[in-house]
Amino acid sequence: MNPIDYFKLQAKNLFKDYKTQTPDPVEGQHFYNYSPKYFDIDGIVLDFNLDEDNFSLMNAQHIITQLAGFHKWTDMLNAPDDELKLAKLLFDNQHKISAEEWEDYIKGAELDNATTFNTEDRLKIFEQVFVNVEGHESFVQDYRLNTKMEA
Repeated sequence: MNPIDYFKLQAKNLFKDYKTQTPDPVEGQHFYNYSPKYFDIDGIVLDFNLDEDNFSLMNAQHIITQLAGFHKWTDMLNAPDDELKLAKLLFDNQHKISAEEWEDYIKGAELDNATTFNTEDRLKIFEQVFVNVEGHESFVQDYRLNTKMEA
C-alpha cells in the first residue's frame, strides 16, 4: 500500500473510532465515552483540543497529517516519495519519537554539523537512529491502540 493510501486508511480508522461516541450517562450531554479500536480518542480529544460535537473526516485527516510530520493534508498529498516514506516511518514509530521531537532532533543535528540534510539524508538518519534501534521512547503519547496498524 502506498503511503497516501495508508494515511487515508488511518484517517478513516480515526474517524471510525470517533463515531463510537456515546454520551456519558453520568456527566451529561457534553461528555462522551468511546469504544475505539485503533486510536486513543480521549488522548487525541485532549491533546488536539477537538470539538467533539463537530468532528469530521477532514479533522481526522488533519490529525493524521500532524502525526506524520506535515502541517496540512495537501502538503502531504503533494510531497515527494522520500518525504512520504519518512512520514510513514515517523507515524509507525511514534512510540519512539514524535513528529515534534524528530524536528527538534534533526535541527539539532544540522546545527551541530553545520549543514542542512536533504530528505534522503533525513530518511537514512531516521532509519539508522530510530527504526533499527530499540530503546527509544517518545515523551509524547503514542495515540495508536495497536502498534501493528492495518497496512
